[in-house]
Amino acid sequence: MADVQAAKAAAASILQLRHVEGGYAQMQVLWDINFQVQEGTCVVLLGANGAGKSTTLATIMGLIELRGGEIDFLGEPLGTMRTDQRVARGISYMTEKAVFADMSVHDNLSLGAYSCGRRAANESIEAIYSAFPVLAQRRRAPAGSLSGGQRKLVGVAKALAASPKLIVMDEPSSGLSPLAVKEVVGALAKVRADRGASMLIAEQNIAFTEIADHVVVIEGGRVGFAGTVSELEADDALRKAFFGLEG
Repeated sequence: MADVQAAKAAAASILQLRHVEGGYAQMQVLWDINFQVQEGTCVVLLGANGAGKSTTLATIMGLIELRGGEIDFLGEPLGTMRTDQRVARGISYMTEKAVFADMSVHDNLSLGAYSCGRRAANESIEAIYSAFPVLAQRRRAPAGSLSGGQRKLVGVAKALAASPKLIVMDEPSSGLSPLAVKEVVGALAKVRADRGASMLIAEQNIAFTEIADHVVVIEGGRVGFAGTVSELEADDALRKAFFGLEG
């Protein structure tokens, strides 16, 4: 029975990390990382600065070498596949900076849709403008002239432009006010509701657990917890660490 359940879980996984290790030069950062993202779900990779969240995403995207373990996307091992090949297979990556500040909103979205044909790219961008009218109104403005929350919204839209199977985001709350964080969380909730998008979000801001199906806590380059938001809140030590609440 356990084998059958494991097989069903693997079949439903869009992304799966098994015993992943990674790092930079002579410094190992990740040890035995195991988790999965199932299709249509949002997983928040939660942890403090320096915990290994960004390194995990960089390893998934092929920006740094996979030193050990396996990463599968849609059942296919990513192995030594180049970053552009991973993107072509349906993974969009939103960096902490999110946008190219000197480029217009429209050009940022066009860049996000570069792997599509012209007609598909135009249709995708128009659908984004319909969903987020504020971007349509500012389409010719330099992305750097927008508010912090709007810049992150452009970053989300750029990641959506190629109609990816999985959106990977690194610290979307970085540099934002609490009000702007709320705006970005609301935008991501809308994306999930409208598109059923699969997401992996690396964050230290617990506000993003509002849209999470599962949370993976990274501590010192290792998985310290993996489970639902309710299970996270039920853990006294983690509740105190992340929510500032006593048991």
